[in-house]
Amino acid sequence: MKVVLASNNKGKLLELEHMFKDMPLELVTQAQLGISEAAEPFHTFVENALAKARHASSQSGLPALADDAGLCVDAFGGEPGVQTAFYATRYGYSKGDDNNVIALLEQMQNISNRAAALVSTLVGVRHPMDPEPLIAVGRVVGEITTKPIGSNGFGFDPVMWIPEFGKTFAELSTEIKNKNSHRGRAARLMKQLIRESWLSKP
Repeated sequence: MKVVLASNNKGKLLELEHMFKDMPLELVTQAQLGISEAAEPFHTFVENALAKARHASSQSGLPALADDAGLCVDAFGGEPGVQTAFYATRYGYSKGDDNNVIALLEQMQNISNRAAALVSTLVGVRHPMDPEPLIAVGRVVGEITTKPIGSNGFGFDPVMWIPEFGKTFAELSTEIKNKNSHRGRAARLMKQLIRESWLSKP
């Protein structure tokens, strides 16, 4: 089965391709098919992921898989949430992972409650009007460090400290991170849903 990955984020694509390599799916990126990015006007991860999946499926005529993910900081009432990718632009920085980290650490300088969660919502559709989209959510709770630690990963990985490992995501090997990250948890559930709903049918 050929499935479109509805993302242009290189780090996300690499992770998803690795996580789904044991599935009988031929994954192609929307960029390979000349598909533009979808609008993401909603306030929840699931709505935006569904919009992206429907857009890629509509443009390609293929099933699509989309991820919407972000950082939810307790002290900020769950923000930046779905606006995570543009977080730095709120504070005069250009869009980008490194600037997001800089902006976050600046905004949390005098905050003692550093609890946060990384959330990934994966949505799969067989076609644009699929009435039964597959939805898988992965969530990892940790704390925001006071400075970046580690060089592996992307996004907020260098400042997301995970208590069960005593390290940031950026200090973990790719294999361990992929197994335990928010996206890794969502991918495990999505693979199970795909096997049950898409691949087991006659």
